[in-house]
Amino acid sequence: MKKNKQISLNFSIDEFIYSQTAIASGLDNTPDAVAMANIRRLVERLLQPLRDRLGEPIAILSGYRSDELNRLVGGVPSSQHRLGEAADCYCAAGPDHLLKVLKASGLPFDQAIIYCRRQFLHLSYREGRNRGMVIYK
Repeated sequence: MKKNKQISLNFSIDEFIYSQTAIASGLDNTPDAVAMANIRRLVERLLQPLRDRLGEPIAILSGYRSDELNRLVGGVPSSQHRLGEAADCYCAAGPDHLLKVLKASGLPFDQAIIYCRRQFLHLSYREGRNRGMVIYK
């Protein structure tokens, strides 16, 4: 896969596949065609519109994870990261503010999970029915 490939104005595929754990373990974390299509939908329908409303950068802390990478980082076996449907996001204003902007936007999302101690917001989007679930951990 070509590196630095932009998905949208503010997001590239590199942000979604980068993983220190994958590098250290020699894993190829390149998404297949289905996961790549899901990443594109996540960015185009949720993350880029949310970033536009927020008006500041959103950093992707963890995006796509291959099954092996997901296992190595302790992800749940059913993680939407494995499908390219989720990203752990950070912004300078904090996860509570990002969630507030998300709720006010009316954008569809499947899950928004605030990790209070680690200060990030897990966001997911899937084709079809999105549950709009908000969870605090």
